[in-house]
This record gives sequence, structure tokens and C-alpha cells, in this order.
Amino acid sequence: MSQQIIVLLTAVCALTYSFEIVFGLAGTIMMVAIMSLIVAPQVLVVYSLLPQILVALVGLGRTRRRLDVRLLAGMLGFATLGALLGLFLFFQLPPELFRHLFAAAIIVFGAYLVLSPKGLRVHPGVGRVLDVLAGVSQGLFGVSGPIAMTRLLGTVEHKTDVRNHALAFFLCLNLVRAGGYVVHQTITADVAMAMVWSAPVLLLVLWFANHLHVHVNEAWFRRVVAWAILLGGVSMWWH
Repeated sequence: MSQQIIVLLTAVCALTYSFEIVFGLAGTIMMVAIMSLIVAPQVLVVYSLLPQILVALVGLGRTRRRLDVRLLAGMLGFATLGALLGLFLFFQLPPELFRHLFAAAIIVFGAYLVLSPKGLRVHPGVGRVLDVLAGVSQGLFGVSGPIAMTRLLGTVEHKTDVRNHALAFFLCLNLVRAGGYVVHQTITADVAMAMVWSAPVLLLVLWFANHLHVHVNEAWFRRVVAWAILLGGVSMWWH
């Protein structure tokens, strides 16, 4: 990547992942939608490892952590299996068909949340299916927010608890993804350089953006998350 592209990428990530640290998702979806006009989507997915890990570390490190360890462990157990499958697909298969299927699923989840964001309840069996799908999506696209948030909004009550569980879930799955990238030597010199230059800027921006989530109204939180999921799915379908 040229220095100009790295600067642009860092600026875009500062905006999109500030949104993610407040609402718990959509940073990667928005970043890829914008930057894939000039950078290959697969490269952006690999790069997204950095801002996603920073979001989770800053968000969890600067908030009151209320985590249901049993719920989180169960989600991660099934999601890790899905993530390994997703990584296999990332390295072996052309993702176009899966991308459209995934986008369609996001649109369905988002539409359901928009129509009934307060009455959502996820059956435990459905929750396990969503956990696996979230893992597959994270491994393949670097994005599991829409599925994981759909699952959490139907399981956890308070917005801060939803956000904290999401951040912990994403952090663990991204560590699995990082291990897969290291084994397959996927992080190129260009991507590593972009990460090195972006990290200090993103860390500073996210440190201050994290304060905003406490000022977000509960109803607005769920509404924005629902619309972000729906529009993210539409964007991925037509991109």
C-alpha cells in the first residue's frame, strides 16, 4: 500500500470503528464497503484484525465488565468450530456465492430487528446455530457482528451487557483468526506496515470514542444496531 492509501485507510477506520466501539458492530462492514473501491476486499479483511482487536481491548478495558461467563463460553465453543470452517473457506474457496448468502442472512436479521427490536427472543437451539454461523462469518469475512448481535439482543437485556459480551466474543474469535493468518502466512508486508502506522492513531481515537457509549439511549442503541445490520446486509449484497 502507498502512504496515501494507508493515511486514507486509517482515517476511514477512525470513523467506522468509533461507531463500532459505541454500538458494538458494523465497523468492518462500513470500512470494507468504503475502502474496497481501491483496496482488495480480502486484504481489508486481513487488515481489519488490528482495529477489531483494538476496539475489543479498549472497550472491555474501559467499562464495567458484566459478563455471563457460562453464556460466553457456550457461544465461543460453537463459534470456534464455525471460525475454523470459515478460515478454511477463506483460504480455499472463492467467496462470492457465500458473500451473497451471508448478505441475505444479514438482511433477514436486520429486517426482523427493525420491525420488532424490543420483542426479540432467541431460542437456545437457534442461538447455537447463530453462534456457529457467526464463527463461520468471522473466519471467512472478518465480520460476525450482525449475527452475534442478533443472538445477543435476543439473549441479554441491558445495552452495556450486550456490548460487553459482543466485544469479548469478537476478541476471542479474532485471536482464532489471527492464529489462522499466522499459520498460513496471510499477513503480508504491506498489511503489516499499514497496521504498524495505523495502530497508534486508532488506539488514541478509540480511547476517546469509547466514552460515547454511556450517553446512548437504550432504545436508540437497539434501533441504530438494527438499522446498521439491515443496511450492512444490503451494502454487502450490492457491493
